[in-house]
Parts: sequence; structure tokens; C-alpha cells
Amino acid sequence: GRLRLPGKRPRCRTRSGVPHLAGMWSYAGVPGFRGGRPPSPPGTPVQATFWNIEAGFKEGLPFTPWGAELRRQRMAGNSKDNPDAACLPLGHMQLHTHSQPRKMIQTKDLIVIIYEANANMRQIFLDGRPAPTGDPQPWWYGYSRGHWDGDTLVVETTNFRDGGWLDVNGAPLTDQGKLTERFRRPTFGTLEIDVTIDDPKAYTKPWTVRVNQRLLVDTELIEFVCNENQQFNPATGGPVPRK
Repeated sequence: GRLRLPGKRPRCRTRSGVPHLAGMWSYAGVPGFRGGRPPSPPGTPVQATFWNIEAGFKEGLPFTPWGAELRRQRMAGNSKDNPDAACLPLGHMQLHTHSQPRKMIQTKDLIVIIYEANANMRQIFLDGRPAPTGDPQPWWYGYSRGHWDGDTLVVETTNFRDGGWLDVNGAPLTDQGKLTERFRRPTFGTLEIDVTIDDPKAYTKPWTVRVNQRLLVDTELIEFVCNENQQFNPATGGPVPRK
């Protein structure tokens, strides 16, 4: 079991009137999903899954030939090159759908998400700044800017490092990719995130998935350390040579 903490019921809106997204959240999974195609209510985006983000798409993802071949190669290697296997940051959508919780910290100009999985952290800037231009430093999770559209937080993320993984099977995310997320809190205990992936190098058109998360009101993050006695060498796919 996880640590149980006493606390007050969080407010559903901030003092400025926007929805209160701060708190501890856990991936709610897909009710009734036991493999195959995850169910999605009519008129709603396909439900995202951790291992295979393509699972809910009847016709598959709209890969470019390059994107399809890269995903095939990654799967043929049993996903051994997934950054998570080398204690590197998980793919963007893997963080959204990971079973370990995340903590959202919200201020007027910034949201910080701390993920228990692999001790990762992400910033979403709400102060109106533009995306970096020129020759920006690429980011594992991209550079995220958000704004409120009514009760929906709309977040646009660009400036990714090349070679990203959206799921364990290796659906690509490249440095040309743009993710647009729409965060909504339809009820007190639920968070609904629709994510649109637009990456012309890997996909012929944008596509959207939904992630459902549930509120955890009596717990906290647990330390996650991945690098203890780590013997894997990402450059060679084998162990680190002993001196």
C-alpha cells in the first residue's frame, strides 16, 4: 500500500477562477480493457494505452513509410532501445499512461508535473511566452506553453529531442513533432486529457488519443531511483565494461 496522509479536500477552482488541477493523479486505465482494442464511447477519442498506443485504432496509426519502418525495427528488437530500459526519461505518452502516480503543482504562471516513474519532471509555462526559436536546446519532454480556453487547459509542446518513443512498442515522436494537450476536470475526482500528435516526419496526418486519470486524495509520491548499479550501455546495447 501507499502512504496515507490526512488532508483537506482540495478546491476545484483557483482564486483566479480556473479549474484547480493541482494534486496527486493516477492513470485510470481503460475500464473493461483486457487486450485487443480498448473500448471508446461513441464520439470520443481513442483511449491511449501504455504498451501500444495504436491498439484502439481500427485502421492503425497513419504512419509515413519511414515511421512504420522505424516502429517495426524497434519492435523487432523487443523494444530494447526504449529510453526507459536505460533509465532515461520515458516517452511523453508513456508518462501519461504509467501506472505510477504524478503530482501536479499549479500557480498562475506555471504548472509543474512530478512523475514518480523514473523521477521525471515537466514544466508547463502559462505566462504567455512563445516557443523557443533559432537553435533551441531540444528537450526530452519538449517545451510546453499553455493557456486557458474556458475550463480547458490547452498546452502546446514543441522542441523535442529526436528519436522519441510514444509507447513501449516504439511509435515515433521526432524533433518535428508537436503535441497539443487539452486538460479538463469533468468531475472532482477525474482528469481527462486529449492529446493530438502532429509529426509530419512520422505520420501522414495528426491523430488524437484520450487519457483518463483519477484523483488520489490521501497519498504522496515515493522515491524512484533507476540508476543504482546500472550496468546497461545504451551505445552498444550491452553491459558497461568493467574496469
